[in-house]
Amino acid sequence: MGIFSRTRDIIAANVTDLLDRAEDPAKMIRMIIMEMEETLIEVRASAARTIADQKEMRRHIAKLDKLQESWTEKAELALSKGREDLAKAALLEKQKAGDMAERLREEISALDETLQASEADITKLQNKLREARARQNSIVARLESAQNRARLREMTNGPKIDEAFSRFETLERRVDFAEGRAEAAGMGTAPKSLEEEIADLRSSEKVDAELEALKARLGRTGQEG
Repeated sequence: MGIFSRTRDIIAANVTDLLDRAEDPAKMIRMIIMEMEETLIEVRASAARTIADQKEMRRHIAKLDKLQESWTEKAELALSKGREDLAKAALLEKQKAGDMAERLREEISALDETLQASEADITKLQNKLREARARQNSIVARLESAQNRARLREMTNGPKIDEAFSRFETLERRVDFAEGRAEAAGMGTAPKSLEEEIADLRSSEKVDAELEALKARLGRTGQEG
């Protein structure tokens, strides 16, 4: 079931009012655009048929005009031969052809008015369609914005954000514990006393003296060899 009765209803329609009353504006605007597009196709098709009819009528008028010329020549020939009865009959046929051509011209004139009305309707339908498509873009943008805001609120206020911060706190506690273990490992290591440092120096002197003696021994052994 269409939203509009067709062309006149679409042209007179207030798209904003239709959307304000709709439970689902996005769905409604899609239906409106689809019906407008279908109607525009139908109006253009009707105009194309009218143009085709006019072309056919004009071809028929051209044939009727030639037919009138032919009957005129025949009437002249009959009259020249003294056959006034035949001349009169020929002129009667010419008149019939002329009357038919005149009716066709009147029909073409009426179809011209129809075409002008169709052209005006097409222009108005195109304007309505542009308006509807602009509203559709606006509705889609607003809908996406609303959905994004809803997702953002869910992220900031919902359980997922609390869970994430809880995980951060757990990781921080693990880092604190690791740092505590490192600091604890260094506890109890007191600096050396003065006596201990002097004792280390004496021990180092003894090692150095023994090293020199070893070098000297090795040097003598090498010379003897």
